[in-house]
Amino acid sequence: MFMLAGVLMRQRDRREGATMQVLYERCAGLDVHQKTVVATVLVTATNGLVTKLTRTFGTMTAELLALDRWLDRWLEEQQVEQIALESTGVYWYPVYNLLEEGCIVVLVNPQHMKAVPGRKTDVKDSEWLADLLRHGLLKASFIPPRAIRELRELTRYRKRLVQQRTQALNRLQKVLESANIKVGTIATDLLGVSGRAMLEALIADQQTPAQMAQLARGRMRHQIPVLCQALEGRVSDHHRFLLRQILTLADFLEQAIEQAIGQVQAQIERQLAPYAEALALVQTIPGVGATSAAAILAEIGVDMSRFPSAKHLASWAGLCPGNKQSGGKRLQAGTTPGNRWLRGVFGVVAWAVSHTKDNYLVAHFQRIARRRGKFKAVIALAHTVLVIIYHMLQDHRPYSDLGADYFDHLEAARIERYHVRRLEQLGYTVTLAPVVA
Repeated sequence: MFMLAGVLMRQRDRREGATMQVLYERCAGLDVHQKTVVATVLVTATNGLVTKLTRTFGTMTAELLALDRWLDRWLEEQQVEQIALESTGVYWYPVYNLLEEGCIVVLVNPQHMKAVPGRKTDVKDSEWLADLLRHGLLKASFIPPRAIRELRELTRYRKRLVQQRTQALNRLQKVLESANIKVGTIATDLLGVSGRAMLEALIADQQTPAQMAQLARGRMRHQIPVLCQALEGRVSDHHRFLLRQILTLADFLEQAIEQAIGQVQAQIERQLAPYAEALALVQTIPGVGATSAAAILAEIGVDMSRFPSAKHLASWAGLCPGNKQSGGKRLQAGTTPGNRWLRGVFGVVAWAVSHTKDNYLVAHFQRIARRRGKFKAVIALAHTVLVIIYHMLQDHRPYSDLGADYFDHLEAARIERYHVRRLEQLGYTVTLAPVVA
């Protein structure tokens, strides 16, 4: 369906004396919705006249193929250089899947192309998108290759399953509290061997609290007297029904998580064999396992040339402080909004690294945690690990640890002065003598 056809319009790029440079004389803009896609092609002639053609397509596969053929004709006849596509929810996926081969598609964040209020229609949005692309005012979003995108969907799905399982465990604890059962204050894992056996006995309602406490295994057997008191409650059929439903859901989610992890490994072995080297490199960092490495590569890919520097990658991930300056003073600002999935993965990785021993990363964490607290130290450590991964993937080199005493050697004179001053404050006379090797 044609909206406008073969319309010549003269656009004035001069606004209040300033001339905007036209970078792309032939470009197109696509305004994507759930049911329709509005496409506008702008072709600038040498005399300044702009040919504009707008057409609306549906989003069914056959209609998107017609859009692809229509754009191909413009690519061949008018040599359209780039196509701008607005990332509207998940509706841009079908369009991008068909246009990414053979076309230079620029996926744009909708927040970066706000139009003038009061003049918003689908046609004007596509024209505005094409006009911004024409003057080079749009910044392309990072879109990894198809294989990495499929891996990203799997890792994000696994993350969602883990979150749902955690919600189920929290709901289980809530039901136990409503039944006056305090076993959650003693057992760190309610679905462990001991906790699961006690919950099954509690649902069956065939044993006394003392008998259920005898089901404890391992170190929990030292807590049997306390368990007898914790298992004394007011459990009704209503609580037993809820407990059984929650346990069934938790078992299902646990099985789904294992299947998702297996599918991630199969995806890596089947389609991502060239990325095996990158996975091995990332796992050389202490505290980074196979699951975390796959999730990291699914978000950032392996081609670091897409990011001009490690600072750009940290900003894109949301693991660096924002800029907030006023009156010549730099004010306190939190981390920038970025990829929330990547931030979550690096939060887990940072906590895992902070629990390792005798390496540079844990020394870096402890050094910051003493001054700023653990939570800020985790963000700083996540930023450091991300920068390390950037250079590892860029240079194709494994992780080389600087040593747990790196900061001691780096600031040896300062540490020496600090401890000598502290001993002198305590009333000691300090004489330093180097140790003979």
